[in-house]
Amino acid sequence: MIPRAELLRDVVADLRIAASFVTILPVASSKPAGDGAIARATWALPVAGLLVGLAGALIYKISIRFGLTPGLAALLVLATTALITGALHEDGLADTADGLGGGRTRERKLEIMRDSRIGTYGTCALILSFGLRWSALAAIADPWAVMLALCAAHAASRAGVPAFMSLVAPARPDGLSASAGSPPGRSVAMAFAVGTLALALALGPGKALVGLVLLSLAGLMLARLAIRQIGGQTGDILGAFEQTGEILILLVAAASFQTGH
Repeated sequence: MIPRAELLRDVVADLRIAASFVTILPVASSKPAGDGAIARATWALPVAGLLVGLAGALIYKISIRFGLTPGLAALLVLATTALITGALHEDGLADTADGLGGGRTRERKLEIMRDSRIGTYGTCALILSFGLRWSALAAIADPWAVMLALCAAHAASRAGVPAFMSLVAPARPDGLSASAGSPPGRSVAMAFAVGTLALALALGPGKALVGLVLLSLAGLMLARLAIRQIGGQTGDILGAFEQTGEILILLVAAASFQTGH
């Protein structure tokens, strides 16, 4: 049995790695992560997402308290979460849209995805992402419900990332996804459990099930598309998966809170 102090150190280390993986917060250890450490720490991705969601919820609450409309408050929420994450996931979504939509060959698609410039497909994808998320948050309006929706969306959208990484091989031998490695089954299961719990507590069992089904279908479609077009997943594909999941859960939450919890 692992000593309690050692277990606590491992949990804290995993949380720091996960937070540094999906945010720009200065929480990474000064020591380089060992082999497999990032893959093992992926169980904590939904926990890191939960913290991002709470930060967004705090900004929403403050904005409403100062008399801003739900629409303006929702816009500030999206600006806050993008700032905390360094727009990492939005960048992945845009690069994925440009690469999969614009390249003719596998090599060209991967080249486009590594290009820092943004194209028409990427621009449209970002407009849709921000527009749908903004609309969902503005429609929910109530600060308590917005907090629940943000926590569920940011946790659940990252909970499926370990499974995606485990089931879909990297498309290239280098890059963020390849260097992270394949998460072990335990990390995949723990991330799924945390994400499911966040969904159930925020939206209730019925809507949580709807959210899980939608996330699974979106993940399967994106995985199939990535395998067919570029031979696997990349960090950009993972960012696109997170953005898709965030959008879907916020839309489910908007429908849920509009019709009664």
